[in-house]
Amino acid sequence: MTRKKILIDAQTIQRKVTELGRQITGDYQGRRLVLLGVLNGSFIFMADLARAIDLPLEVDFLRVASYGNSTSSSGSIRMTKAPELDLKDRDILLVEDIVDTGTTIAWLRDYIASHEAGSVRICALIDKQERRQTEVEIHYPGFTVEEGFLVGYGLDYAEKYRNLPDICTLTP
Repeated sequence: MTRKKILIDAQTIQRKVTELGRQITGDYQGRRLVLLGVLNGSFIFMADLARAIDLPLEVDFLRVASYGNSTSSSGSIRMTKAPELDLKDRDILLVEDIVDTGTTIAWLRDYIASHEAGSVRICALIDKQERRQTEVEIHYPGFTVEEGFLVGYGLDYAEKYRNLPDICTLTP
């Protein structure tokens, strides 16, 4: 896979991140917000999103593995880095780069709920429904994309292309 075609340009991404930040700011006034980013893909999106939220907040990360070097999820999920913050009674906003099958984000939602979080909501840069296997509510969706393998703005193929400023489709 080497050919890239811009699907969502950097300016459009930044406008959407600003819009999401405003919405989250309004929804979480007076609450103990923790942004919990799913590594590695969410780090660029989450950094921009955190700056767009006009509230005191805390940030933590977790990491799970389900893709490897493939373009489709293996279906097997394992936690490779747990959150360091105490999640109990906190309002957790899971920040994900892309929700595809829904399996990983549903697993994470349940994991966080099992730690007695006050609330768990999901913010995803990309809601990609073509292979959705597990229904999951994305409370703060960025863009809905129907098909194609995406890279850029944190999204990768075999750990490459995360640094692209735009979201691109990658084809052979």
